[in-house]
Amino acid sequence: MTHQITRRTVLSTLAAGAAGAALSASATAQDTPAVPLNGRLKQSVCKWCYDKIPLDEFAQKAKGIGLLSVELLGEADWPVVKQHGLTCAMANGPSGIKDGWNLPADHDKLVKESERLLPLVAEAGLPNMIVFSGNRRGMDDMEGLKNCAVGLKRIMPLAEKLGVTVCMELLNSKRNHKDYMCDRTPWGANLCQEIGSERFKLLYDIYHMQIMEGDVIATIQENHQYIGHYHTGGVPGRAEIDETQELNYRRICEAIVETGFTGYLAQEFIPKREDPLASLAQGVQICDV
Repeated sequence: MTHQITRRTVLSTLAAGAAGAALSASATAQDTPAVPLNGRLKQSVCKWCYDKIPLDEFAQKAKGIGLLSVELLGEADWPVVKQHGLTCAMANGPSGIKDGWNLPADHDKLVKESERLLPLVAEAGLPNMIVFSGNRRGMDDMEGLKNCAVGLKRIMPLAEKLGVTVCMELLNSKRNHKDYMCDRTPWGANLCQEIGSERFKLLYDIYHMQIMEGDVIATIQENHQYIGHYHTGGVPGRAEIDETQELNYRRICEAIVETGFTGYLAQEFIPKREDPLASLAQGVQICDV
């Protein structure tokens, strides 16, 4: 009980300050953070969680909250966020979630699209491009891993030459993405070892891996060399990352920084409150360790 009370007190305090920051940013759309950030952890946000706000307006608000990136965008949207001094820390890749690199029949198509996208990502100065394993469809996990490795190795020389990191996302197959193959950290880490390139990493989604594995901090500490990007989300329900859910995001972010991580952490929760930007600002403050 003592631990829970202490954690609630800390998060409630952060929430109060962050809500005020968001209201200020929302009202004035200023270009500097309403509350100065420590900045030890670079933060981004996934646009799809705020789909009712036009991108141009959202990028301006995100800048005011102190974010450095709006991500999971296609090539047509990269210039929009750039106009506001932001990057797109994770660019959309060559496929959707269900049909990914574990299907050899799709490799030629995925390689062709990756070879088109990677130079554009590099030219725009973006650091990462997302990829997916695809669903199992009865396929053995080891077979799927080897299939992914064969296909992805075909684009690694170009990614290495251009300095773009290809990140495969870890997603839960229990609640949100039934049958998805890359649903556990050990499988993803083994794929990284099989590919053997510093330009292939995992996108460790904290929300998804809490559902599948738990033991988040220890898992990050043991596998940080394979992780190139992080996503947040409240458990259960992918709502705000405050005292209403089961994870201590402030401590998780401290642990991430302690590994020497220099990439981005993106807010990917779906706000449930009336003012979504207040929730976003609160999340940013919680993770600003």
